[in-house]
Amino acid sequence: MKLLKTLLCTAALSVIAAPVFADDLPPLEVPRTAGLPYAVKSIPDRVVLTAGADPSTEMAVSFRTDSQQRTAEAQITVAVDGPTLEHQAQTVTGVTTYFPSSNGLAHYHQVRFTGLKPDTVYAYRVKGHAGYSEWHQFKTAAAEDKPFRFLYLGDTQNGILTFASRVIRQGFHEGKISLVVHAGDLVAQRDDLDHDDEWGEWTQAGSYNYAMVPQLPATGNHEYADLILPDGEESRILGPHWPVQFALPANGAETIKETTYFVDYQGVRFIILDGTAALDLGKLDTQTQWLEQTLASSQANWNVVLFHQPIFTCARPNDTPVLKAAWKPVFDKHKVDLVLQGHDHCYSRLSSEAGHAAGLTARKRGEAQGPVYLVSVAGSKMYGLNDRAGHQPDKVAEATELYQIVDVSKQKIAFRTYTASGKLYDGFDLERQRNGTNRLVELKEPTLMTRKCTGNVGPDGGPCVAEPKD
Repeated sequence: MKLLKTLLCTAALSVIAAPVFADDLPPLEVPRTAGLPYAVKSIPDRVVLTAGADPSTEMAVSFRTDSQQRTAEAQITVAVDGPTLEHQAQTVTGVTTYFPSSNGLAHYHQVRFTGLKPDTVYAYRVKGHAGYSEWHQFKTAAAEDKPFRFLYLGDTQNGILTFASRVIRQGFHEGKISLVVHAGDLVAQRDDLDHDDEWGEWTQAGSYNYAMVPQLPATGNHEYADLILPDGEESRILGPHWPVQFALPANGAETIKETTYFVDYQGVRFIILDGTAALDLGKLDTQTQWLEQTLASSQANWNVVLFHQPIFTCARPNDTPVLKAAWKPVFDKHKVDLVLQGHDHCYSRLSSEAGHAAGLTARKRGEAQGPVYLVSVAGSKMYGLNDRAGHQPDKVAEATELYQIVDVSKQKIAFRTYTASGKLYDGFDLERQRNGTNRLVELKEPTLMTRKCTGNVGPDGGPCVAEPKD
């Protein structure tokens, strides 16, 4: 029965994943079922903004409509301060993909805005069969190094709307977020809900913020579905929502450009890798070569790498040896500053593989610091800490939902980790020295004590929800 369900699911995913352009289809009626919160509509929803490779001149938007809206259309204009946005607006068209789902026959649309002015506020709206959406605003990146703030989120995966939404919204409440980076497993791929409903929850959790602030997502293992090959072997296939929900830059590793890419934003090069494809689909060497080239060619002041499966785990008994052997030497060679990850459903900040004490000693000696490896989680699924968590990372947490606010300037990265209710939990500054190396400075301001379960009791006094991970 399990094999049959997997085969049926795989067949359905294969049908959905094949794009069909709307102009080739006859008119379709959309089924309407009362009470479905994520049924397709005649006005656009699931509006998500993503950055171009150069977000000072390019942005992109994806959105969903019912099948009666057969073309991808948006209007865009430099924002003005009165209700006359239509006056100078230009219509831009894009690509439409037919997308049948449990919530109705839909079209996903993607429109790219190019030739934009740097450091400029634009307003845009997207078209559905019943009319346009509200006007959304975004600001292009500056063409030069300039201070900015980004939000880093670990796995939202489970309890997306119920629990993770408050973490996401609290992060935006900190204000002036220019980018959001997601370390994979945005959804659970049928763990809790119908898969299309999960994406409905994900976009609702971020709401209009996702339409105004560019998103930089990495794939996790749960963005993939199980696939049974003709010879009976198990493999994976990228879920059908990913390529239609995110209009990402096409500058990634060859044969895997849907899930790898880089973005240069005001002095930071963000490099996004796909750990699942590396581990399970034979895409390790291709990505490693591309990573080497992308770091070697970087003119950015800071380099930040984002992917899902952590090099150093805080929950599992062993690190990820394949990724560690291939990617860590490249990070070290090119002096990567931050490595942002998810997957472990716990929190970890690690600056020395030899352990926290060794890291402190190195800092006292004035030795260069980096990369700093981070793992975090925003959703409700939690894993218990492993045996190394007490001495290897600089700080850890279990059974705790978190978000990270990162302020970047030319000489400093100020990294702050907050709990779901907005309490400062951890943080550090990376300061650039005259010789080009980094100095890690611990916070002087007070932070919460380490949050861990005590037996069956969680850090908030309720039951411990952190399950052991073997």
